[in-house]
Amino acid sequence: MDIPVSVGPMNEGERIRKPDMYVELAGPKSYGFELVKVVDSASDKVEVIGDDLDKIEEGSRVPFAVIVNVSGDGLEEDLEGVLERRVHEFFNYIEGVMHLNQRDNIWIRISKDAFNKGLRLKHIGEVLKEMFKGEFPFIKHVDVKIITDPEKVKEELEKAKEIYAERDERTRNIHEEDVDVFYGCIMCQSFAPTHVCVITPDRPALCGGINYLDARAAAKIDPEGPIFEIPKGECLDDIKGIYQGVNDIVCSKSQGAIESVALHSALEKPCTSCGCFEAIAFYIPEVDGFGIVHRAYKGETPIGVPFSSLAGQCSGGQQVEGFCGISIAYMKSPKFLQADGGWKRIVWMPKDLKEKVIDAISEDLRDKIATEEEVSNIDELQKFLKERNHPVVENWSSISEESEVEVEESVELDESVESKVEGSKEIGVEYVTPVPSEGEITVPTISLPGGFMGLPPNVKIVLKNVIIQVEELVIMRENEDKKSK
Repeated sequence: MDIPVSVGPMNEGERIRKPDMYVELAGPKSYGFELVKVVDSASDKVEVIGDDLDKIEEGSRVPFAVIVNVSGDGLEEDLEGVLERRVHEFFNYIEGVMHLNQRDNIWIRISKDAFNKGLRLKHIGEVLKEMFKGEFPFIKHVDVKIITDPEKVKEELEKAKEIYAERDERTRNIHEEDVDVFYGCIMCQSFAPTHVCVITPDRPALCGGINYLDARAAAKIDPEGPIFEIPKGECLDDIKGIYQGVNDIVCSKSQGAIESVALHSALEKPCTSCGCFEAIAFYIPEVDGFGIVHRAYKGETPIGVPFSSLAGQCSGGQQVEGFCGISIAYMKSPKFLQADGGWKRIVWMPKDLKEKVIDAISEDLRDKIATEEEVSNIDELQKFLKERNHPVVENWSSISEESEVEVEESVELDESVESKVEGSKEIGVEYVTPVPSEGEITVPTISLPGGFMGLPPNVKIVLKNVIIQVEELVIMRENEDKKSK
């Protein structure tokens, strides 16, 4: 290939920050998609519809679509989703190109350096064509169509959404109890080294781009690839979705960082999240329920933070209890967060997301789940849930009782320990224990482990109903002789 930049796995994981960006294609503030289709006859043609990079103003954000048509002996429609997910990988092989997400949530940046070296969209098309043919010998011919014309992108986007919906529908009648093998994907480990995505009939990949049948096809056509079989093994908890075989593989593939996962819980041992997830389920302790926010939502959630901040909380292969990346298709699964109460525990979500999954929500719950049109903060959310008699309200009284300070055992501290606790005020933390008014529930308990601030190892501090205020945080590094900071 006559490409002005390097192409290969060594470029995976490259991040392009805004100051280094020449142009942004699609992304959260624009629109676009990627699609792979199996056709009878492709002709190895690369076509750019709309402006190429040299006709796009630096710093611009433009709509973008890439459609790849493939043909070859034995190719079937069931392989389309599998091949489509590899677009993410092939884009990231290109020096100076960053590709995130999938389907109609793609986000691509081209660096100034790559543009100055001569990289153009037609080159990206050539890379995709050659990579598909090189990685999959059964693909004989490839056409790549890249679109930057806004109206054309809109037109093709509606067609693509119909195809995505048809793919997702194929797995509706298969469930975890019906199979002995699940699948894992580590395609995103270039961005999230400890992330292992577990794909089951009831739990599609977080990115929304690979369902169970897609994963099965991928493992067959590329046994050494990033998608692989996971024997279920013994079921340790069928409600939480904990399986010994899954735990063994996740532990191995995460280099021992993650020892156990619950497929259907966000509160206990949730699955890790990469960064390509379509949505995030996040626990709201003030109402003992979950909010869900998707990537397309630009506003703030009732807890005062947007999708981007929540994504930073749980992405990168972390296992963070109370936060879990999910696909929109998983929200339609009968096992959706079943260990945490499922839809009866969902209290807030953006209106357009609610409309997408409305059929999965029972009729008696639909008007009890708030959107940004009804509430904008926790106080309004509490009031809304009370007025609509949401199921979570039944638990509030018991939570308030549990949150009351109960002294089961007293521990006498000597003067030296007392002075250390008193001295902890120097770190600028103010502890306040508010008394909840009737009907309100409180913020979560914070436990400080034994040994904190020099306390004896057998002494544990539990802070309940606490508000933490940090006026100043100073971090200093001292060398061995403590003469420099």
